[in-house]
Amino acid sequence: MTVEFYDTTLRDGAQSEDIAFSLTDKLRITEKLDEFGMHFIEGGWPGSNPKDLSYFKDVKRLNLKNSKIVAFSSTMKPHSKPEEDEIIKAIFDADTEFVAIVGKSWDLHVIDALKVSLDMNLRMIDRTITFLKKHGKKVFFDAEHFFDGYKKNNAYAMKVLEVAVNSGADVVVLCDTNGGSMPFEVSDIVAKVTNMTEAKLGIHTHNDTENAVANSLMAVKAGCRHVQGTINGYGERCGNANLCSIIPNVVLKMGHRGIKPERLIHLRELSLFVDEMANLLPNKHQPFVGDSAFAHKGGIHVSAIRRNPETYEHIKPELVGNAQRVLISDLSGESSILYKAKEFNVDIEKDKKLAREVMKNVKDLEMYGYQFEGAEGSLELLIKKALGIHKKYFDLIGFRVMVEKKEKNHPVSEATILVRVADTVEHTAALGAGPVNALDNALRKALHKFYPKLTEMNLVDYKVRVLSTRDGTKAATRVLIQSSDGKQTWGTVGVSENIIEASWQALVDGIDYKLLIEEEKDR
Repeated sequence: MTVEFYDTTLRDGAQSEDIAFSLTDKLRITEKLDEFGMHFIEGGWPGSNPKDLSYFKDVKRLNLKNSKIVAFSSTMKPHSKPEEDEIIKAIFDADTEFVAIVGKSWDLHVIDALKVSLDMNLRMIDRTITFLKKHGKKVFFDAEHFFDGYKKNNAYAMKVLEVAVNSGADVVVLCDTNGGSMPFEVSDIVAKVTNMTEAKLGIHTHNDTENAVANSLMAVKAGCRHVQGTINGYGERCGNANLCSIIPNVVLKMGHRGIKPERLIHLRELSLFVDEMANLLPNKHQPFVGDSAFAHKGGIHVSAIRRNPETYEHIKPELVGNAQRVLISDLSGESSILYKAKEFNVDIEKDKKLAREVMKNVKDLEMYGYQFEGAEGSLELLIKKALGIHKKYFDLIGFRVMVEKKEKNHPVSEATILVRVADTVEHTAALGAGPVNALDNALRKALHKFYPKLTEMNLVDYKVRVLSTRDGTKAATRVLIQSSDGKQTWGTVGVSENIIEASWQALVDGIDYKLLIEEEKDR
């Protein structure tokens, strides 16, 4: 069976709190969705705002190869003529072959929201679809609030579907608009609808009970061949059905045709791209595409996956563009260290004693407050130091950091540093936006002439966590720093009761790691 996927990130997803796509964002996402092989892309509601109308004009300039663009709208207004209705005119202004029309299927909404009679609502649906079909449009009819309507008045909900089908709708989409239906309800209702009509059915669910993905899958199992959703589950309130979970489940778990395997491997890439366009941090725990989806921390787990990944991975991560990861912590075992050492191109398989020593060191450090899950740069340095294969690039002689605050002026931070590189002593000073920034600037200034490649490196993230609230200002502090040279990104960590010392440790490891990877490139 073939299932078609319909993306509404640019319309329904854009209604999510904290998301505001620009016109350029929408066009770039469209290109990415098309590259992935999405069957339909709902570009927006041309009658609702100028940006969406501009989108439908500009999207025609894109060289799309796989996706069809859909314009979304509602049924015409009551008592108006289709050819004169402003809603209908906006649909034709969008000039798309495919249109999605939302209409009420719950009698409560017809009476309380639209404030028209039940018969008038049916006429609005009929006249809208009939007019669009007469003018060559292919119509998706979104039966809004269908499941709530069916549970309260199944005769009327089914009458809405009958009118839509008889008017020529190409697909009738059953919508769980409030997101309150349970999977067993969706399965039962879709099965009944399937037995009562030969129309092509679709499903559109919201996530208010954390069931949007499950509801969509149950609808497919019961007969729906068309699935709507958004990338990363963006959407109003709690979000829409997440296509990043639905697509691999439908294709890999349920065995249906939909997105080709050679395109499915770009799913994680698509997810991260849309997060970037939305200016949101990726959800690392998201199934299939998240950083943690195939990450292993427990020693027993790591030991097993080294023998056979299937022991703790439900699919091969490469199928969705992800990768297996092993995390190091106080829960890790010897297998974890062996795995990570291999990842760092270090072979300690035959030296189990060394592996145990490294593991003990890691656990002792984590007991003190270190965390290596987000600081693999520090972990690699720790392993290579234990093996005696880490070169010391410089020695600290001393540093001083001063912060001066005068009335009505912003604080000024200055760092002075003395380091030794081989036989040369370098003494420099630098200002910064804060004490850590000043220290970072002074250290780089001292080392640049010895190691010019450091100019490529930037600090991209800086996190501080106080490890115990009971000790007040004397509490140990953990600093996690993320650095990047534009090609690679690495994390480093430092822990101390003194935040400047903790920051210094993480800064030094960050620079050490950059110099290490440059040295390995030259070998």
